[in-house]
Amino acid sequence: MTASSHRISRGSDFSRTLKSGAGVNARDFVVHLAPVGPQWPDPAGLRRDVAMTGGPWLGLVVSKSVGNAVVRHAVARRLRAAFAATRHLCPAVETYVVIRARRGAADRTSEELADQLRAAFTSRRVVEMASTAGTPIGAGVGR
Repeated sequence: MTASSHRISRGSDFSRTLKSGAGVNARDFVVHLAPVGPQWPDPAGLRRDVAMTGGPWLGLVVSKSVGNAVVRHAVARRLRAAFAATRHLCPAVETYVVIRARRGAADRTSEELADQLRAAFTSRRVVEMASTAGTPIGAGVGR
């Protein structure tokens, strides 16, 4: 599972990742990735408050359209397990990853979700994002 120190908890980090990160569609979810500069404080001023190391960091968005509370929590657990199994494929260690679940995620196992996440992390868009990882978030990473 993903440790709490590797989870995105601030709303501003979620928003920044969703708005300016690279989005990759999978069958049962959408993955948004946004590189975070390794230097602190970063030149864009985005990481003013703390020095962060040891990513990638995961955030989950599992809305009511996926199911009731029991189903949503089960999907979140499966997505965290899938991320833990595939986090080594993340293109850069210093990366925010937000996964927005779709309805179909409720019917998938952790292994099936991990396969989809593996495909997303190795997609062309993510590889291109990794090559421009030196670019501050929101400056040309595109969606």
